[in-house]
Amino acid sequence: MSNLVQRTITGFFFVAVLIFCVAYSGYTLVGLFFIISVLSLYEFYGLVKQGGYKINLVLGIAVGVIVFLCFLLRAYTQIDSRKVMILFPLMLLLFLVELFRKQQKPFENIGMTILGIIYAVLPFIFFVSLGFLHGMIYNYELPLGFLFLLWSNDTFAYLFGRQFGKHRLFERISPKKSWEGFFGGMFSAVVISQIIAHYFTTLNSLNWAVVALIVVCFGTMGDLVESMFKRSLDVKDSGSILPGHGGLLDRFDGLLIAAPFVYAYLIFLEV
Repeated sequence: MSNLVQRTITGFFFVAVLIFCVAYSGYTLVGLFFIISVLSLYEFYGLVKQGGYKINLVLGIAVGVIVFLCFLLRAYTQIDSRKVMILFPLMLLLFLVELFRKQQKPFENIGMTILGIIYAVLPFIFFVSLGFLHGMIYNYELPLGFLFLLWSNDTFAYLFGRQFGKHRLFERISPKKSWEGFFGGMFSAVVISQIIAHYFTTLNSLNWAVVALIVVCFGTMGDLVESMFKRSLDVKDSGSILPGHGGLLDRFDGLLIAAPFVYAYLIFLEV
């Protein structure tokens, strides 16, 4: 099987599963992205291990799982917010356990362990939260619209960049990205946001356009951040879980930075 065929088949099923789980119910959304966040965290730790860091894999993933579940409980069951404070002593466990591991660079190991939770777990919490802005009442329009905008930007930025790209966007980090591709992706995402606004009426057309701009700007930065991360470790792909596409961090790099900013904007609007 050629790489192109493999990539196409993987991409089709990957997108189909995402759309189904987001559109079907809040339970399928939460379940899928809980799995994705755990696997992404495991992928992150695998990468930093290649860089020579001796992170505490088991404890790091355990804390990541608890962080995800605590934020979900706080958002969707309205439990006493003081109970979420247990996250702080959980983080401190990473320091205490390091006392007994006898590693040469304990604080670097702790830092990378915590960074994995910040980078590979928290953004998915923000994305899932887009569907629960009104408490336990799930609305698929915002998370699904977010994905449509993210994918449209990625697709059209690639097409415009390939056809017209001459001026490098950030050559030191990603030599193939161009300003032409960036603005082509932005224009396309804004146009598609107006189509989305016609069917997904949670936001008006203006706010969907603003969300599109946030997704384009911060999604592009997310792509660059992930490229910077891989370059610092001298690896090509974050993993191989998706044949022809690399790892989960490769596929969700734009979401990791864009989702928190979209969530912040919508909270500011009080939609």
